[in-house]
Amino acid sequence: MIKCIASDMDGTLLTATQTVTDENIAAIKKAQEKGIEVVVATGRSYQEAIFVLEEAGLECPIICANGAEVRSAQGQIVSNSPLDKELATRTAKALTELEVYYEVYTNQGTYTVDEKRGITIMADIFLSGNQEADVKKVLKAAEERFEKGLVHKVDSYDVLFESEDHQIYKLLAFTFDPGRMQEAKEALQNFEGLIISSSGHGNLELTSKSAQKGVALEAFVREKGISLEETMALGDNYNDLSMFKVVGRAVAMGNADDYIKSQCHMVTLTNEESGVGKAILDVL
Repeated sequence: MIKCIASDMDGTLLTATQTVTDENIAAIKKAQEKGIEVVVATGRSYQEAIFVLEEAGLECPIICANGAEVRSAQGQIVSNSPLDKELATRTAKALTELEVYYEVYTNQGTYTVDEKRGITIMADIFLSGNQEADVKKVLKAAEERFEKGLVHKVDSYDVLFESEDHQIYKLLAFTFDPGRMQEAKEALQNFEGLIISSSGHGNLELTSKSAQKGVALEAFVREKGISLEETMALGDNYNDLSMFKVVGRAVAMGNADDYIKSQCHMVTLTNEESGVGKAILDVL
């Protein structure tokens, strides 16, 4: 019997234009009414995740920044696993030397030094599972990150790396150049304590080794007295694999690529077809 459901956001719970369908909302609330723990597991910062959930009228615990932070349904920080500042600085330096754009996720939100490129990277993530989506609408949704204050502009990331008030949760790197992306992977793969994953075409998500969705989900269910065998995880991309490897029921979205699907027990409908809602109703 499934007692916990963990769902990714982009390409999974959300459509390409950043909405939660009525079918998904209804299924989540039905599961919660039956006493099932529903937790969102996302690469987003808490600020970017809660904004969308509140718009949908949903209240759930959130595993943020791929597991770098866990928040209760009421928004309190339950646990966090930031990057070591020295490791974060070395990682940032390597990306800068390779001329790879990146954003910095901290305990106080998401930061960029280039708004235009920030919009591009988010549009890429939103479109990663739905290439046929309306690009103009997707770009508008990406622009809203800045218009609504969900992403902050800084002149230099040094202020974050040097500040005692900022814990570094994740670096999100992006480039359209496959060769440069491969160079970045090769340059970073031997950085001890650094985990490299991806949530879209042309991006790298860089976190602490202990900041993975699967690691955070395992700790979350243990605290709730639920086993991983009684847990279902839904996702569409490579940063969801750590969840898929540990849960009793791993469900890939219909819009996931073939490799992701091959790592799961089953495949549901696409994110545009309310695949999360269907998977939840199937277990109910």
